[in-house]
Amino acid sequence: MKRLWDPIPLRGRVVLVALLAALLIAPAVLDRYLISIFVLIFYFTLVGQAWNLMMGYAGQLSLGHALYAGLGGYVAALLWFYFGIGPWLGVIPAIAVAMAFGAAIGWLGFRFGIEGVYFALLTIAFAEFTRIAFDNMAFTGGAGGLFLLYEPKRAHEWWNLRGGPLLFYYLSLALACGATALTAWLARSRLGYQWVAIREDQRAAMALGIDVFRAKMIAVLISAAMTAVGGVMLAFYYNSLFPAQAFDISRSIEMILGPVVGGLGTVFGPIVGAFILTPLGEGLIAVTDKLGIGVPGVKAVFYGLTLMIIISLRPDGVWPWLKRLIGLEAA
Repeated sequence: MKRLWDPIPLRGRVVLVALLAALLIAPAVLDRYLISIFVLIFYFTLVGQAWNLMMGYAGQLSLGHALYAGLGGYVAALLWFYFGIGPWLGVIPAIAVAMAFGAAIGWLGFRFGIEGVYFALLTIAFAEFTRIAFDNMAFTGGAGGLFLLYEPKRAHEWWNLRGGPLLFYYLSLALACGATALTAWLARSRLGYQWVAIREDQRAAMALGIDVFRAKMIAVLISAAMTAVGGVMLAFYYNSLFPAQAFDISRSIEMILGPVVGGLGTVFGPIVGAFILTPLGEGLIAVTDKLGIGVPGVKAVFYGLTLMIIISLRPDGVWPWLKRLIGLEAA
């Protein structure tokens, strides 16, 4: 904890505590729809932090991160669906499976020197292969999807993630805070400095004696595990899973937009990005639905335009600029 707080000035600590306090009491004044938006904000903060560790700090571009969220969600959901194993226990094998896939991708990519855009293509290939496999496996529900029945008599079984939006609000908030704390700790650890060295100049890092393969593999494994946890939460929140959605590249793009907009390689960048993009994206959907404008892909177009504007005005992301205004210079 001391390592997390020391670099943050007093004003910044006050702002963080006030923000957390506001989020803790916010459900008292929010309706169900706004609570659902906050659940998505916290979810994208969690998976954004996971992707940020791998790309922002370790410099490994992944465009198939939906693979880990989808695997995590499906493993936990299948254990619940067939064996009645709750998600608090099911999250363990979910993480293990996601990490196994991450290890396979990392080993193939790093052992054979696949880097940059080619490594990104490798991650997309794994996600697409998994989508096709799940589309054609009967026990996963196939293309028709897997549905987790929500029984009213079990509506308050929080230990099985059976509950309303309020349960998922506080769960997703806790996961987002935990992911942010973990990111802050790792960023200031020896491993974090090794990641930055690899990101800036891999050959120089090797010359300094850094085990590049080991450091990059750890980044992939941690990122996969964190993303899988988010996938488990989302699966039980929506009570349904479809391969075409769970593993689709558009889901991966949604995960990476927050860190890109907020600021890559920063602790608070993914949070800022999630708070900017999620409400605006959901708001646009609500407005177009109300106006009867059913244009496919309007959210993607909006995200693209937003990215263009932000990148033009703030090439390093919003957070490096914003932190100077609120006194979080060192975060």
